[in-house]
Amino acid sequence: MKALKNQWVEIEQTLIKNRVARIPEDTKQVPLKSYIQGFIEEDAYEGDEVVIKTLINRKHTGILINSDPTFTHDFGKPIEELLSIGMELKKELKKGE
Repeated sequence: MKALKNQWVEIEQTLIKNRVARIPEDTKQVPLKSYIQGFIEEDAYEGDEVVIKTLINRKHTGILINSDPTFTHDFGKPIEELLSIGMELKKELKKGE
């Protein structure tokens, strides 16, 4: 997929390829990577090395992995005990007035 100049994209940077000896064996086998989102400086295709500018005006170079990335995480199911705690606290605070 092609990303156009100034489009919001995500890049991947490999920060460390060869890990130090004192970390777990399974971790040593995987490079340390960083994923950064920003505005691409020139038109490019996924897999190309590109330069992006982040919202705080920093430039980063990496491999283009996603055009128009979205957030896919959530915080799970609500915790029953925490749903009412704010209302209960307000009641207790009013009692003390």
